[in-house]
Amino acid sequence: MADSEFNFDWQRESRTGIAEAVLCGSKTQEQVLNIVSDAQQKKSSLLLTRLSTSDAEVLQQKYKNIDWHQPSATAYVNNGIAVAQESSCLIVTAGTSDISVAEEARRTLLFNGIEVRVINDCGVAGLWRLTDHLPVLRQAPVIIAVAGMEGALFSVLAGLVPGLVIAVPGSTGYGVAEHGKAALSSALSSCAPGVVVVNIDNGFGAACALLKIISANNQR
Repeated sequence: MADSEFNFDWQRESRTGIAEAVLCGSKTQEQVLNIVSDAQQKKSSLLLTRLSTSDAEVLQQKYKNIDWHQPSATAYVNNGIAVAQESSCLIVTAGTSDISVAEEARRTLLFNGIEVRVINDCGVAGLWRLTDHLPVLRQAPVIIAVAGMEGALFSVLAGLVPGLVIAVPGSTGYGVAEHGKAALSSALSSCAPGVVVVNIDNGFGAACALLKIISANNQR
C-alpha cells in the first residue's frame, strides 16, 4: 500500500499559536477531499485557502460544516471554531481589485479567533479616501495594507500613522507593475519607517504575522 499523500501537522496550533491551513490551489480535487475527510474523522477544524468554486461546491454537497467564502476563496471545516474577539487592528485596501487578498487575511484572522475591520478603496490617487479614515487608522496598533500597481499606499500610510504597517503587494497591476512586482519593490524600498512586507497576494501570511504580534503582546 502506498503511503498517504499528506501528513498533517495537527499540533501546529499548540506549538506555534496558529492552526494548520491547507493551500488548495495546487492540489487536485481528490487530494482536497482526502484532506478534508481526514479532518472530519479527527473532528478537527481546518482552514482551506485558494479553494476553487468547483471544489467548494463538492465539499458543501458532501459535508454540512463547510463555511465557504467565495470572495476570499477560503473555506472553514468547522468542527468547533471559537467565537472571534474584536481587535483594533485593521485591514486597508488601495482599491476594490485588492479585496480578495484582504478578505483572505480577514478570514484567516477569523479562523484563528480575531475579528478586524476592513476599510476598502483608500488608494492614494484620491488621497482624501485615505485621510477621511485617519482618526480610525491612527488608533490601530497594526494595519495590514493591500495595494497593487505602484504600491504607493504603503509609504503614505506608514508616514501618517503610529502603528506597524504590514504591506501586502497585490498582483493587480499591468505593464511594468504586472504581477505585483512593482508594488513589491515599492514596499521593500519604502522610505517610511515601520513597514514590513510579505509576499505578493499573501493575505494569509500577513494575517499570520498579525496573529504572532497579538500573541506576543498578550504574553507581556
